[in-house]
Amino acid sequence: MNNINFITENMDNPRELERLFRTEPEAFKKSFSSAWEQNPDSQVLAVWQERLHFKVTENADKTTFLRRNFFFMGILAVLAGITTRLLFYFTEQEVIAPINLVFGVLPFIAIYFVFHNPSKRNVVYALASLFLISGIYMNVLPLEDKDSTIMAYLHLPIFLWVVMGLAFTGNEHAKGSARLAYLKFNGEFGILYACMAISGMALTAISMQLFKFVGTDFTEFYMSNVVVFGAAALAVVAAYLVTMDIKLAKNIAPYIARIFSPLVLATLLAYLIAVIAIGKSPFLDRDFLLVFNGVLLCVLAVTIFSITERGTDEKMNVFDYINFTLIAFALLIDAVALSAIVFRLSSYGITPNRIAVLGVNLLIFAHLLWIILAYVRFQGDKTGPLAIQDAVTKYLPVYGLWAAFVTFSFPLIF
Repeated sequence: MNNINFITENMDNPRELERLFRTEPEAFKKSFSSAWEQNPDSQVLAVWQERLHFKVTENADKTTFLRRNFFFMGILAVLAGITTRLLFYFTEQEVIAPINLVFGVLPFIAIYFVFHNPSKRNVVYALASLFLISGIYMNVLPLEDKDSTIMAYLHLPIFLWVVMGLAFTGNEHAKGSARLAYLKFNGEFGILYACMAISGMALTAISMQLFKFVGTDFTEFYMSNVVVFGAAALAVVAAYLVTMDIKLAKNIAPYIARIFSPLVLATLLAYLIAVIAIGKSPFLDRDFLLVFNGVLLCVLAVTIFSITERGTDEKMNVFDYINFTLIAFALLIDAVALSAIVFRLSSYGITPNRIAVLGVNLLIFAHLLWIILAYVRFQGDKTGPLAIQDAVTKYLPVYGLWAAFVTFSFPLIF
């Protein structure tokens, strides 16, 4: 049958038009123009006219936007790579602390965020000031392996992560939806960066092997220059790809969240059973207490990742029950860890490490408690799933404040 006649005869049958379009989209598009010219008064064909041709103008604008963003991203990626390589040289010479390497990447991603999502001047000034103050302060500290300085180094990335959240959310930094988008960005960024990093490692192995075949070993040069430069530049590229709505990370992230949640729960159960069977005590074993806290942080990260990838449907599903169980176990672990930390403080005295760990555990305990209470209210049909996501997003600045306190005050206090 002639497609033009078929379209004309089925102007009042949208289902048949949709079926033909899905069966032969190219043929439909070619025939539609003639059918539309013959029936310009048809409301159904008018809708199809907009549907088929609206994207032409949209794509032209989008192409210009993508080209501009891509060009700017390329400049920032190169600058990030060069800056990181220079900072790496000074860390090798022991002129500056290795923590300074974060300033070779994060400021450039923040600049891209501001370019991609323009913010008010006060937000831009705040971002510039926070990065500048952090960089100066870190390099004023003496290059000594003191506990207070090490705590400052460890908490700086957490503080800067919250600052990056301000750059990402921009003028909407107070909105829960914007903060949730930032958490989703982190998950998708991690997935995409890991995929590209694996490809980069494969390329590195092949490149070094090929040069070995011709009797040249440039492993040290390659690792110190190409790999360091590439790792930094790749972070900016990954941030660009995620903000450009690349489908790979967005499609795979929910599945990873659903796979990892039950796996982490099973691993956590096995770990707790083994701890009880072996008789390990975090009260007396310092290293074991650190591992205990590491497990707690991993559970918190997986739980938050799973919640951010949750849909907005109103029904409680099996993955919500898994998350609920994970949080309950995490609260139990945190209670034991808090008891052990208080015991060590009363028995062995106050140190920067113990105060920092105590503070982090108290923050995490309060956050987990808020999330699990939101789940309880959700189970009782008193709230929707957005209350759970709010419990995650509204607490994020607290981590930033604590990290800032440890970073900037511990070296002075201790």
